Amino acid sequence: MKAVMITLDQAHYVEIVDNLSSLNIRGFTAWKDVRGRGNVKGEPHYGTHAWPSLNNAILTIVEDDRVKPLLNYLRTLDEESPNLGLRAFVWNVEDMM
Repeated sequence: MKAVMITLDQAHYVEIVDNLSSLNIRGFTAWKDVRGRGNVKGEPHYGTHAWPSLNNAILTIVEDDRVKPLLNYLRTLDEESPNLGLRAFVWNVEDMM
């Protein structure tokens, strides 16, 4: 099993959640109004007057074979709108109940 943490501009949220099912991913946890800034070219997402946009975050735990299709989908979506900001991080899940 793998944990996939997706940080995304709020504009991507509905599309990503709608597409999780088509990728055979049912379960996820989401956080809205997440603040941050990308480490390369990302503009701040602080929810302030100067930087009004916000991020969301999604955490999903998936079977290993679901990771590559999910990352491919997210990569394509990010390439369509690179200025919005979209990142995914994957790590091993040692155990769960």
